[in-house]
Amino acid sequence: MGKKHLIAAEGAASRRSLWEEVWRRFKKNRMAMIGMYFILALVAIAVATILIDTITENSVYLNHVVKQDLRKRLQGPSMAHPFGLDEFGRDMFLRMLWAVRYSLFMGTVAIIISCIFGSLLGAFAGFYGKAADNIIMRLMDILLAIPSMLLAIAIVAALGTSIVNVLIAIAISYVPTFARTLRASVLTVKDQEFIEAARAIGCSDWRIIIKYVIPNSMAPIIVQVTLGIAGAILSIAGLSFLGLGIQPPTPEWGAMLSNARSYIRDAWHVTVIPGMGIMFTILALNLVGDGLRDALDPRLKN
Repeated sequence: MGKKHLIAAEGAASRRSLWEEVWRRFKKNRMAMIGMYFILALVAIAVATILIDTITENSVYLNHVVKQDLRKRLQGPSMAHPFGLDEFGRDMFLRMLWAVRYSLFMGTVAIIISCIFGSLLGAFAGFYGKAADNIIMRLMDILLAIPSMLLAIAIVAALGTSIVNVLIAIAISYVPTFARTLRASVLTVKDQEFIEAARAIGCSDWRIIIKYVIPNSMAPIIVQVTLGIAGAILSIAGLSFLGLGIQPPTPEWGAMLSNARSYIRDAWHVTVIPGMGIMFTILALNLVGDGLRDALDPRLKN
């Protein structure tokens, strides 16, 4: 009976798709699930703030998020204002909620852009090798030799401070990471039998790269995207803290920290609360990334 159950279990496992098996293993990681629920809550908050601005035609944003009331400046947390008021008398709770969409969505968009370009460059370098590999990887080495934050600062300083320029700066600074990650995966995939079969039936190199090589090399990229979003959010906050990112009065966690750092002794909440928002968001993304890494690792299948 035990042998029959073992055979049945093996048959059920073999019938599961790859992503079903990954999800099954991911769900066993409690910390990763907590991180995922936290990120989903942030996404819901970001979408809700966008819908509220659309329905109310920005009246909530203008009257409660950016409108100043200097008579109530630096008031501490209370029932009416759970996170207190900032140095201009604006509600910190609402500003924290409205800041989610800028930090989370900008970090996600920047990493998606860098993932697309970095993956294509890494796939071509790994697939063709030789001259293409040397040229692409030496360019990536040059970019990697410059600290990502310093590179982002230089790009934003050259192009000017705007949301689009911040996205470009963050995306460029993360391209080498994705290029090297995918190149390493492609080197292990390109000589396998299904690639030879695709060549045998007359598939072009472009079709082989897009349809076969990249999809079968995506496991480490998925993990890197999750961890990259955390790094991008931190970089965006750093740029805003230095005055090179999102400009006031638009709410953004890094900018809120920068504007409030002079009041840390008089009103702890104006710096601690935005800092906690950054910390918990990055922690949640790192937990999800670690959980995905473990779930996608075939050595941990059992």
